[in-house]
Amino acid sequence: LKVIAIDEQLRVIYEDNVHFDKDLPEFKTQGGVCIHSDRLTVTSPVLMWVKALDMILEKMKSSGFNFSQVRALSGAGQQHGSVYWKKGSMQILKNASSEVPLHQSLKGCFSVSDSPIWMDSSTASQCRALEKAVGGAQHLASVTGSRAYERFTGNQIAKIYSQNPEVYKQTERISLVSSFAASLFLGTYAPIDYSDGSGMNLLQIWEKAWSKSCLDACAPELQEKLGFPVPSHSVLGPISPYYSQRYGFSPDCKIVAFTGDNPASLAGMRLQEGDIAISLGTSDTLFLWIQEPTPALEGHILCNPVDSQTYMALLCFKNGSLMRERIRDDCASGSWDEFAKALSSTVAGNNGNLGFYFDVMEITPEAVGIHRFNRDNQKVPSFPKEVEIRALIEGQFLAKRIHAEKLGYKVCKYDEKL
Repeated sequence: LKVIAIDEQLRVIYEDNVHFDKDLPEFKTQGGVCIHSDRLTVTSPVLMWVKALDMILEKMKSSGFNFSQVRALSGAGQQHGSVYWKKGSMQILKNASSEVPLHQSLKGCFSVSDSPIWMDSSTASQCRALEKAVGGAQHLASVTGSRAYERFTGNQIAKIYSQNPEVYKQTERISLVSSFAASLFLGTYAPIDYSDGSGMNLLQIWEKAWSKSCLDACAPELQEKLGFPVPSHSVLGPISPYYSQRYGFSPDCKIVAFTGDNPASLAGMRLQEGDIAISLGTSDTLFLWIQEPTPALEGHILCNPVDSQTYMALLCFKNGSLMRERIRDDCASGSWDEFAKALSSTVAGNNGNLGFYFDVMEITPEAVGIHRFNRDNQKVPSFPKEVEIRALIEGQFLAKRIHAEKLGYKVCKYDEKL
């Protein structure tokens, strides 16, 4: 859990974090999560998140941070996680005593104590059932922005309802991680925002309303448990009196809707229409501002957090930095300098040599293996080292462009933008 405070010039005036594994060892997480014995179910303890918030605010207080100067507060939560509030919890949240840490007040408030998160892949049968119920994967993507994904909240809710209907019945509200965190500050249930709500397989991205056919396919009376979605930049209300009494926040401090980590990246990078951002990590993630999306079976279309009338596209490629590091080790003696020299020694277009490099099963597209083609479009078993390096880089970036264009991204020349 991270906190950052900025002044009106966007200068960082305070930063801190709580590390789940190290600072909260009693929850026995690894990397902040619990991987269950089936290796498919992955969860995080809800109370760990609440206790982490208590800890980070206490750290700020002991460092002398002046809470009374905070004018507004917002946040980002890891997408696709969900939190299940037990009946009667809103009253407990609203009336929490500022004399005790929040996690003590809320310890009996969750009908599901371990929240399913983005790493969970235990809902394959629910995904198939949802796609079938609404007329197929492409139709689901056309309505909600994505085909059915195992980590998406609708499928997680369907699993909880089918495996434990009694627990589902005891649940009065279902939050995403982002709206859950906002609720803690608001002292009442915060609505889900359009952007993070687009990662649930439940929201009609065009109408910005829940899809009745998707809700009905997942669980009964689901709309009441989700509340009404709101634009991602909505002011939800003033901070809960709990924080004024315990930490000295001004009662006028505004809580702005929280959103998911991916939409928050688009906002934080200050992307505009036509811009594209690529995160070159273990997985490569590409996100972009898009005006007229065409949802496909690969990739995701989400509502844009900055401008509710437009959209953002998100594509994830599993064979990212680990693939580049493997080719660096094989072809450049493990040296990025040598890798860069080899790359600049070859010409753009690689004289027609092209490669597709998937050490592990790729997400976009679903493919595996190393596939090399020469200028005559014939498959070849190997390339010279410098050709291999350029083929890898060009292949990866061409794939990103092709899949972005399939989702509706239009590549324009620089002078067309001016």
